[in-house]
Amino acid sequence: MTVDFTMQIAQVVSCTEAEGPGKRFALWFQGCPLRCPGCCNPEFLAFKGGTTKTLRETVEWIQKARDESGIEGITLLGGEPTAHATAAISLAKAARELGLSVMTFTGFTLEELQEKGEPDVAELIGLTDILVDGPYVREQPDTERRWIGSRNQRIHFLTPRYSLDEQWRQRNTLEIRVVGGEVSVNGFPAANAVGLWKGWKRKKSVPLPVVAETKSAAQGADTK
Repeated sequence: MTVDFTMQIAQVVSCTEAEGPGKRFALWFQGCPLRCPGCCNPEFLAFKGGTTKTLRETVEWIQKARDESGIEGITLLGGEPTAHATAAISLAKAARELGLSVMTFTGFTLEELQEKGEPDVAELIGLTDILVDGPYVREQPDTERRWIGSRNQRIHFLTPRYSLDEQWRQRNTLEIRVVGGEVSVNGFPAANAVGLWKGWKRKKSVPLPVVAETKSAAQGADTK
């Protein structure tokens, strides 16, 4: 990694099982050009805000998660990762160098991304093992596939590293972490917990790595 630069990050969960196969480092970019009705991360839509991190310190954070938590990959979300292609490419390359897999969520379809003809977006796709594409449609909640928000969204296994095995048929989880006096939430809330979900105020800043975490899980439908 010869060039360092900054990126705007909305949220990071350094070790999660609610954002893709196995234990993963999940990173949400700050900023999205789409406005899907019912988006579960509306505070991540604006391109202003979030926390500024350098590429170097973010990669070091990923390596720390690999060494200490045994993560098997990173998951890039948003916001919209393809709108932050330069940063996403660098993180994906670093992950590959660390022996980690890359999963990317995008609100665009793969065909739309290919039609754009943007080299950076094409490079990001080329570095991705699992691509989940398509806008979230709140009228079509997906209750059959784990980690997927709505039935219209597709899973593209772009390398042989993963396939549509039984883990994709398990029910979703909602992870709640209590660190000091702050609560961070990620994953998918159960339909009967939506009121509780909306009642929580998501932490605005990027959580820093911590030594101890308290975690509980609730099962339900995807809302990504």
